[in-house]
Amino acid sequence: MSTGLKKHLRRLTLLLTAPLLVGWLLGHPALVLALALAVYAGWMLHQLNRLHRWLERSNQEAEPPEAPGLWGEVLDDIYRLQKRHLRARDRLQSMINRIRESTNALRDGVVMTDAAGAMEWWNRAAENLCGFNSTQDQGEYIHNLIRTPEFRSYFEAKAYAEPLEIESPARPRTRLQIEINLFGEDDRLITIKDVTRLYQLEKMRRDFVSNVSHEMRTPLTVLSGYLETLAEQTDRMPSGWQRPMDAMRHQANRMEALITDLLLLSRLETSDRNTGDAECRPADLLRQIQQDAMALSGDQEHEIELRIGDNRRIRGDAEQLRSAFSNIIFNAVKYTPGGGHIRIDYSAGSEGISVSVTDDGPGIDPEHIPRLTERFYRADPSRSKETGGTGLGLAIVKHILYNHDGYLSIDSTPNSGSAFRCHLPANRIIPENGQ
Repeated sequence: MSTGLKKHLRRLTLLLTAPLLVGWLLGHPALVLALALAVYAGWMLHQLNRLHRWLERSNQEAEPPEAPGLWGEVLDDIYRLQKRHLRARDRLQSMINRIRESTNALRDGVVMTDAAGAMEWWNRAAENLCGFNSTQDQGEYIHNLIRTPEFRSYFEAKAYAEPLEIESPARPRTRLQIEINLFGEDDRLITIKDVTRLYQLEKMRRDFVSNVSHEMRTPLTVLSGYLETLAEQTDRMPSGWQRPMDAMRHQANRMEALITDLLLLSRLETSDRNTGDAECRPADLLRQIQQDAMALSGDQEHEIELRIGDNRRIRGDAEQLRSAFSNIIFNAVKYTPGGGHIRIDYSAGSEGISVSVTDDGPGIDPEHIPRLTERFYRADPSRSKETGGTGLGLAIVKHILYNHDGYLSIDSTPNSGSAFRCHLPANRIIPENGQ
């Protein structure tokens, strides 16, 4: 019990004792005591009314009304708490203002929405990039302002590992990159970047590679044709010409393989991700690729084991998937020493579709693994020259899997072999026989 309350109780006892004695002398102690209690209750209501009026004032920083005893202490305590609250509120408001000023200075757009997409706050860059209106769009659903089916699907899917690129709804010929992060109770923090320049540069690069590859194919075909013709006339040539002719044919073949891969990669990059209504049976593709891999192995006599865990069809482009699977399987044959073991595992179920290729070759240093799917990147350039690789195989695999909503994972340890796994989503499996 506080000191102020003890004092108040002592005073109240004294105040009630005096009327009780007076009433006893007058012969009506109960009546006098009741009158005294009524006066006391009226005084308490008066003090409570003063407190209520003070709290209702618009200027909450005003001094509290003066009051004796316990009421004075209560009013002083409330005033101190109020001042503390106002200082904390000012600090928070200052921090919020500073955050808003800093985000308004960003070149990238920032938008905050709730779980349903109702817009709560955004900065000036978001207004410029997407055409939001600060006076009209507060609380509006962002799907009604960015009316792109891809954006709505991306927003609702909650799969934000990769950003989304769309056209700006407010600025023609402007390309936007959108990233979403979850916070709170499924609220969204959306960042919007203008990537128009990068998009145009990437498009120019793709067009350049495609055009140059097409232009190189015709003269290369002529050269290869003449080299094949000359190869049939080796008996009429000086003996010293045989080696240069073989080298030229080898390099022409490498150049033709490079152009073929460049054209395929360019076609994959510029085509839509939609693989249409195409269907295929991966088990059949892998059996065919296994036979081709054994032919490629030849005298090296690799042991190529195939394990099929499911025989159902899936939705996917057969030629693209054949290219992806054969790339990683043929790589295993090329980089695994003769007599080595290569295992191909295929499975399909509720967790998705998986094609895994495991070998007991020399392995790959961990520092190279993140960059293996880059164009022309080679972990060991000298070995790639020996095997005739173009450096585009895994980049092609990555794009094919991306077109099929999948991805490639790589696990490898030096001197302990490698494992390349193609992952596709389970919704691409076509049920058969009621499965």
